[in-house]
Amino acid sequence: MKLTVIGCAGSYAGPDSPPSSYLLQERDEAGRTWNVLLDLGPGSLGTLQRVIDPGELDAVVISHLHPDHYLDVPGLEVYRTYHPEKQMPPLPVYAPQGMRELLTTICYHDEAGIPPGASEPSLQVNTVSHGDVFNVGPLSFTMFRVDHPVETHAIRVGRAGREEAGAYLTFSGDTDACANLTEAARGASIFLSEASYLEGRDDHLRGVHLTGKRAGITAREAGVGTLVLTHIPAWTDSEQTLADARAEFPRSVLATTLATYEVAYPGEGTDND
Repeated sequence: MKLTVIGCAGSYAGPDSPPSSYLLQERDEAGRTWNVLLDLGPGSLGTLQRVIDPGELDAVVISHLHPDHYLDVPGLEVYRTYHPEKQMPPLPVYAPQGMRELLTTICYHDEAGIPPGASEPSLQVNTVSHGDVFNVGPLSFTMFRVDHPVETHAIRVGRAGREEAGAYLTFSGDTDACANLTEAARGASIFLSEASYLEGRDDHLRGVHLTGKRAGITAREAGVGTLVLTHIPAWTDSEQTLADARAEFPRSVLATTLATYEVAYPGEGTDND
């Protein structure tokens, strides 16, 4: 499974990246490549087009309903509804409760969820909650409720039928350290974790975000392969965040826009850029 970082800025767009968005790609047994996005923050739809045609997406999975994690979903709907040369089927979107209502308000859907001038919905919204498991092609997704002011899920993603330890990626969503996050990350080949707060500066803020140190501790306790730090705001020194993480977990790296990583399945190598 290949991970491409589409957006890794924290909370708002930075000078080098839009906010949260990550493309997962996996081939099925027939050789078809499936494309799934984790989150779609504002501006990330533009960066996505440097990697794939948005019409090639098979699903979008939203960790939570803060704007920096979903606000380009309406733009994706416009692309899929009104493209002058392509007709695309409704795209599955998996998100916590409230996604359908938000899209209706933002996009002026009718009661059936159909955009203006369209004959059918462009998005098929599916509500997910803690413990839910679902498949998209060859990929299996498991949701873990984590510690954030709104309903938020860490997301474990593996190859369906190959959920043995190490054969998956875990995305933290936005969260502080908590038992469900450690469980979601346990044994993961790649732990893609937010680290929005900085040690010594944000110590009074709990129940919202991780620091590099807390992300590193979680990675160590969960026994992950590689910790990829993301969601770091532009006002934060990312190198300090990285140093704090590495003090707890040496196999830590910073996410950068368009960086790629390969989930290491047992018996297979890695090719991470």
